[in-house]
Amino acid sequence: MSMANTVSVGMQGQKIAEEYLTSRRCEILERNYRTRFGEIDLIIRDGQTIAFVEVKLRRTLRFGTPAEAVTKVKQKKIKRVALYYALRHNPNAAYRFDVVEILSLSGQKTMINHITDAFV
Repeated sequence: MSMANTVSVGMQGQKIAEEYLTSRRCEILERNYRTRFGEIDLIIRDGQTIAFVEVKLRRTLRFGTPAEAVTKVKQKKIKRVALYYALRHNPNAAYRFDVVEILSLSGQKTMINHITDAFV
């Protein structure tokens, strides 16, 4: 898959995740929040909690489920970016890490699974 195609799939996944989350009354605070430590796809407010959300879309299960792509290394990067965000915005807020996995297999309905507190 080309880099341009990967970015396009990522943008499509993020759009699906945003629509899903806002339909559940979550507020999108940041999209593609980037620092020198890495990037977080979405930062949302869910009630009184701030969630750092990694979005993964897959069109095949050949390489595992979307959530399985959020490895320990990826989690560590997300945590570093989240700490940076928290220290600059609201260090006293309640925070969590979520994964929104989207499975869009050819000829089947797109499935969305929002995993709250996916890792600590």
